[in-house]
Amino acid sequence: MDLTFIRLKEEASKITGEFSFGDGVSAGAVAAALLTWDGKLYTGICMDFFCGIGFCAEHAAVAEMLKSRETKIDSILAITHEGVILPPCGRCRELLVQLDDANQTTRVYVSDSKVVTLSELLPCHWLKV
Repeated sequence: MDLTFIRLKEEASKITGEFSFGDGVSAGAVAAALLTWDGKLYTGICMDFFCGIGFCAEHAAVAEMLKSRETKIDSILAITHEGVILPPCGRCRELLVQLDDANQTTRVYVSDSKVVTLSELLPCHWLKV
């Protein structure tokens, strides 16, 4: 059993749960947890606005991590409030790899039974070609 997966899933699940606070505005439908190379854990939730200015849970978790001046991510997981593991969107993949070149080896949980590296999700990254 993958203990990192269990830890990330538990931590992200603690903070997920969609709530609305205005017309077309909600947050928390997806939560993310990431583990840095230094072993610290950071979490975040998504924000959804009907006009498109929200952001993904992975972005929120990265912002928390950056406050501690860390950039290297060992593993990351995003989960819906229904408990479904989601792979990061293209924007999130790009953010993760641009944070630090070392993040190409980040383990990304894309389902309950599959983990891949970020470089597998971005095989021909434009900064490397």
